[in-house]
Amino acid sequence: MTTLVERLRAAGCVFAEEEADLLVGAAADEGRLEGMVARRVAGEPLEHVLGWAEFAGLRVEVGAGAFVPRRRTEFLVERAVELAVPGTVVLDLCCGVGALGAAVAAGVPGGVELHVADIDPGALAYARRNVAPYGGSVWEGDLYAALPADLRGRIGVLVVNAPYVPTEEIGLMPPEARDHEPLVSLDGGADGLDVHRRIAARAAAWLAPGGYLLIETSARQAPVTASALTAGGLEVRAVTSEELYATVVIGRAPLSA
Repeated sequence: MTTLVERLRAAGCVFAEEEADLLVGAAADEGRLEGMVARRVAGEPLEHVLGWAEFAGLRVEVGAGAFVPRRRTEFLVERAVELAVPGTVVLDLCCGVGALGAAVAAGVPGGVELHVADIDPGALAYARRNVAPYGGSVWEGDLYAALPADLRGRIGVLVVNAPYVPTEEIGLMPPEARDHEPLVSLDGGADGLDVHRRIAARAAAWLAPGGYLLIETSARQAPVTASALTAGGLEVRAVTSEELYATVVIGRAPLSA
């Protein structure tokens, strides 16, 4: 174990002891362990190597080529759970592996009607398994174009962790992200907010009266994200968590047309 920890630490793994324990626990035999360690030392995200990530009290499946849900996004989940009631129609848009939708569904006593959607078929392969325990429906396509028409005007809680990194800042991200996660899950365009604007522009048509849209953003970008939601006809507020370095902009649809 000491040698394993030293290898991980030499590769730049800050939490080498914890990672070593997880790798040993996940490996079926010494050969499997060596292969997993080699992948981690080469820079692959720990979650990809293990095949799962801890998120909001759940163990969600992830793997090579998938976006790994971040701990800060648990703040969005907490806010969404506060706003949902049993039976709420919940949509996780730009869902990736479906971690947000699964976590919201798990957090609402009595359950919700869960839908998740993404443009990336590779991510959706994981999402199908992650939302299955909650009866989630999975849709593939570009934002709202993925959705069935009967969802229009019915969504009570719409959660979004869309890409919001400006294109020119992708190269500044940690190698684990920029080299191993899909660009479509990271690159938000020139100012990082292209997808936010597209989502905000059409959200009111898909939300139920009084329904909520929650979008993760950065503190720096929050005013622009908020302006996009306001322009889309939503009543807007922003909330932050200093502990998680998380910012969420929340828009509410009018109670009546």
